[in-house]
Amino acid sequence: MIRQNRNREKLANYYNSFMESGVIDPNVHPWIADSWQESKGLTIAAKKFNDVNGMDKENLKALQAHHNAAMEYMQDFTEGIKDFLQEYDICLLLLDSECTVLKNYSSPYNRLLSKKIEGICLDEKTVGTFSSNITAKYKSLFWMFGPEIWFKEYHDCDTGSAPIMVCGNTAYIVTVLCRDYDKLPQDGIIALLMAIKTGMEIHLKQKMFLQAQEEILNATPFAVYHILKNGDVAYTNKLGISRLAGIGAIDEQAKKTLNLNDVVLNYKHTPIYKGFEGVSCINQEITWTTQVKTYEDITTVVPIKDSNDGSIDSVVAVTMPIEDLRMLVAHAAGYTAKYSLDTIVGISSSCKLMKERAARAAKKNYHILLQGEAGTGKQRLAHGIHMASSRSHGPLISLNCSDITPELLEQELFGAKMGKELSHPGKLELASGGTLLLDEIEKLPLQTAERLADALQNKKICRIGEDVERSINVRIIASSDSNLRRLCEKNLFDKRLFEIISRSIIHVPPLRSRRDDIPLLAESILKELSAQHKLSTKQLSSEAIKLLSEYDWPGNIKQMQGVIENAVFTTIDDTIYAEDINLMGNIKPDSKWKDDKDIFMSAWQSAGGNISRLANLLSVSRVTLYRYIKKYGVKK
Repeated sequence: MIRQNRNREKLANYYNSFMESGVIDPNVHPWIADSWQESKGLTIAAKKFNDVNGMDKENLKALQAHHNAAMEYMQDFTEGIKDFLQEYDICLLLLDSECTVLKNYSSPYNRLLSKKIEGICLDEKTVGTFSSNITAKYKSLFWMFGPEIWFKEYHDCDTGSAPIMVCGNTAYIVTVLCRDYDKLPQDGIIALLMAIKTGMEIHLKQKMFLQAQEEILNATPFAVYHILKNGDVAYTNKLGISRLAGIGAIDEQAKKTLNLNDVVLNYKHTPIYKGFEGVSCINQEITWTTQVKTYEDITTVVPIKDSNDGSIDSVVAVTMPIEDLRMLVAHAAGYTAKYSLDTIVGISSSCKLMKERAARAAKKNYHILLQGEAGTGKQRLAHGIHMASSRSHGPLISLNCSDITPELLEQELFGAKMGKELSHPGKLELASGGTLLLDEIEKLPLQTAERLADALQNKKICRIGEDVERSINVRIIASSDSNLRRLCEKNLFDKRLFEIISRSIIHVPPLRSRRDDIPLLAESILKELSAQHKLSTKQLSSEAIKLLSEYDWPGNIKQMQGVIENAVFTTIDDTIYAEDINLMGNIKPDSKWKDDKDIFMSAWQSAGGNISRLANLLSVSRVTLYRYIKKYGVKK
């Protein structure tokens, strides 16, 4: 608030009257009146600023370091007005938002304050009524005349303060204190305060914007470069710096500007060089040749045109290594581990031994073979191994070798050239830096298995239809329901591939050999189903647990999960009893098993090939059951 000159004698009378009687004259400015009453209530004795205790040197130094940007701006600003400050003996202070003096920019010969003012808090609780705390309270420029200041020692001075606002909040306060008010051009001082306020607000907002921009560029998964026409790199983000350091292009000691002509051997044949001719490119696959190695990137180049004459003196290049891009795509596609080894439930000795072997294997970099019956949880175990390994930050990609035709399977593994300009990476490339889970690897055709063995041995592949060799860095976790060693003996599986993936073999036990784990597994399955379908958690009765524990589970954990899921959705109550459990899952006694061999075979598998159990499940006699076994040609 800018105020016109007031009669100082009257203002002094208002002050003295208030000090003696506590009565506020109606002519006193309301902000001053409120502050006087607050100050009197705080029983602040009238004294000098320099008599107030401030913070110690170490804390002041730390505070100043925190506000270095604002202090540097003020230092630069006051360089040009030193003579003006000295001529009028003006004390110029920079305060933080709490009214603590950060820096005194006064002339060394200023008679009002010494450097002791730095670190002193000029809020109302400490010094009473003063322009800085009025400004802090009302977030407004305020001019105060001498007799309105609480400390009587400064009644022959005038003071004014302006708030430095950033994002709607007071970031700093600039305060002037001057004694030669009769000579002082008040309008000039107010103009000075406004100039500092406006300039610093713009400066701090720009700095905040640039800092945010810098953080954004450093957080992005791309290397960003601003390159001048002579090849100098004017700017690069953190990832760009690390990549340049990786090719020996940055000398930390020399600290000199990097020039791409010196480090990129094929620089004049890259899109960056063409960018200075006005040619831009978007997401183009580029090869960079350096003295260290050759890199493949996806690169975008944007020429920066001069707004005056349209000339191009610099370009912006955004690049990402193809390996990083594949990993990013893999994560975006959900190629991440869903389970840890801790989610594998069990107290049996066989389960503990399996988890211990898996944890040890995870720490090594060998390929791993998981062998066990169908439904024993090999896929969950593979997820846990990946998560416990040093590759956990990379993708986990699964491929079932029995799901697709041999031709498509080979394309899925190695990738393929689909046209003149189009080429797709395979799972081995996408999983680079991570893990590739090959489920039912025994179904892998021999020719494909031989090619995979070559790729894993040489750590290089060629996409189908291409001659370009590409490096891969992938760990294979293979799972098999069959005994691969026996398949190799019968020449039904590639021996070399078996040797590569079998350096670490983990046997996954069937559920019937770990019956002690069944109650815990059942409880875990119930919790996972409740969380997945947002249902209240149900519990199993003791009879239901006994029924589950005594069953042989030919389909292992996968079968038990289906049985429990069926019970959860068909039971209304919160407790699942033995009679609520259908060990045949979705197959019911009234199903058309008498006319459909597939339904009968599913029931046969659910019963584990036990004649008596199947007869009970289907509610028929053993004689009737034998008739249908003969009809369908089923052999135990």
